[in-house]
This record gives sequence, C-alpha cells and structure tokens, in this order.
Amino acid sequence: MEGLDLASLEQRVSGCRKCSLWEKRTQSVFARGTAAAQVVFVGEGPGFEEDQQGLPFVGEAGQLLDRMIAAMDLGSEDVYICNIVKCRPPGNRNPEEAEAAACLPYLERQIELVGPKVIVLLGAVPLRFLLGKSGITRSRGNWLDYKGIPVMPTYHPAYLLRVPQKKRDVWGDLQQVMRLLGKDPAHVVGR
Repeated sequence: MEGLDLASLEQRVSGCRKCSLWEKRTQSVFARGTAAAQVVFVGEGPGFEEDQQGLPFVGEAGQLLDRMIAAMDLGSEDVYICNIVKCRPPGNRNPEEAEAAACLPYLERQIELVGPKVIVLLGAVPLRFLLGKSGITRSRGNWLDYKGIPVMPTYHPAYLLRVPQKKRDVWGDLQQVMRLLGKDPAHVVGR
C-alpha cells in the first residue's frame, strides 16, 4: 500500500478481490470525511444502506454517529470515518478473521495518510482487529495506543440504538477525546 494516496487506495479497494466479500457487494465502502481530519472513527463494516450508497455510517447508526460528532463540536472537516472491512458481510454479520486480515492493510494506510490526532474505535470488532484486544466493555473509556496515536474505544452507535442507557458512557468517552483535542466539553452547545 506504500506509495498510494487516498484516491489511489480507494480505487484499489473498489476492485479488491482478496476475500469473498466482494462477490456480493453492490460497491465497496471506503470512507467519508476529510483527509485532514483530527479524528478517525473506525467501525466494523458496511451494512445494507452503506453498500447501496458506497459510504460508511449512513443508516440509522450513522445518523446517531453524526449527532455524536456534532455534540463533540466537530464538523465533517474534522473527521474521517471508515471501517475494518470495505465490503458488506452477508446479513450484517461481524467480519471474519480472513476478511479483516485482507482489508487491514487498507485501513492501516488510510490512518497513515490521514495522520489523525486521535482514533475512536466503535465497538468490539475494530478493537479486536486493529489492536488485537478483546472486551469492549473493559476497554471502553480507557486510552490505548496505535502506532503512537491515542485510541479511545467506545460502544458502536448500533449498540446504543439497542441499549440507549449506554449513551452516557459513550458521552464520557467522547468528552475525553474532546479534552485531548483541546475542547472544553462544558462549553459545547451541540449536546
């Protein structure tokens, strides 16, 4: 992947056949946001809406993520949103080991090119495949590290739609991210 810029990398992803997920995709789902982002959000993989539109986090969970980002006093020019895998797993299941391994070099290059100040992992899948850790409940809210970049694991927005009482925990995690970015959560109106 070395030597590829984001546009070339996206082109490569669109023709990727490294695992069987490409066989049923409508299109690959690379990223949305800006290459100059302060924060990279990493989810697990595209769902139905994302497969149709070719963009990550555009369904109901994506709308919640957008509200979370706005509550952090961040805009689309501050974030880069992507997933562990770039093609939709059948039935929206979690990506399998081989699928994640096939896509991981793309994600690693995306992070390298964006060079964010912080990474937010959305759920257990990115925690497992990007950092090799398990236990999102234990890990969320605790700073971790990816190649010198601070990482905040938290719950996935889809989980929050099913278990809304966990939104308070996620807001606490996101406030830590805000502080790292030099923002005072007490002065943010977007909440």
